[in-house]
Amino acid sequence: MKDFVDLKKDSNSLKVNFHTHSTFCDGKNTPEENVISAIKKGFKILGFSSHSTWPFPFGDSIKKDEFEKYIQEINSLKQKYADQIEIFCGFEADYIPPFCKPDFDAYKKFSPDFLIGSVHYLYNGENSPEKTMPVDWSTEKLFEGIKSIYAGDAKKMICRYFESERKMLSECNFSIIGHADLVRKFNQKNPFFNENENWYKNELKETAKSISRAGIICEINTGAISRGFLTLPYPSEYFLTLLHEQNVPIMLSSDSHAAETLDCAFEQATALAKKIGYTELAYPKNKNIITYKI
Repeated sequence: MKDFVDLKKDSNSLKVNFHTHSTFCDGKNTPEENVISAIKKGFKILGFSSHSTWPFPFGDSIKKDEFEKYIQEINSLKQKYADQIEIFCGFEADYIPPFCKPDFDAYKKFSPDFLIGSVHYLYNGENSPEKTMPVDWSTEKLFEGIKSIYAGDAKKMICRYFESERKMLSECNFSIIGHADLVRKFNQKNPFFNENENWYKNELKETAKSISRAGIICEINTGAISRGFLTLPYPSEYFLTLLHEQNVPIMLSSDSHAAETLDCAFEQATALAKKIGYTELAYPKNKNIITYKI
């Protein structure tokens, strides 16, 4: 979010997760089951971030008639568990121009506490968001899209992905960028590009600069670890190094789709952040960035 400032530094260690999915989208557990698990795991802060492609819900995103119920349920849990955990209500909002975007103005009627901006789909000129190309559904869908839309040119698709992220960062007003190099989700087990090639590193460099200019938080996302696709989190160590050089604040996110994975690989992610040189983590609150020592 472009009006974020580093408002407060808290020397007390916190356990925080803002990337939590529930049965309102493609999560396994109800919001309350996630809250109970978070309390047992020692979390002090939990943010709910249902998948959203508002105002054109499709796929695994929250259904159009469920938005108000979602807001009401999370707000109810805020009150019920206020003495045990601080709860935030937000969305993981997709950027699929011209259909939807992660922007506080677009979500004004729901008054979210935060927004995660993510690119899961690439617009290919079709007149419906359902016909956009999914980047992370499956290797079959990915390779099919590369073949049919990009004439088999994986490099072209990947450059298009990062171009879309940079446009999202320049055009939209949100809190956190989600899994900033999601395009490598299937690359470890089914390699289709070389992450060490200069053209790819240049895409990461330009995207790191865009994240810095946007003044938002970048998450270290462990979701692909919990689901068995990767052994390392997003972003990659090289990408994270670039973000550190650009003074981009970071946070830990499990991208959890089940109550038991709320803190998946947090120790590993923390060790990676420290290795890069980070000494603080962050989270959004009231359009500010709150930082605390690792």
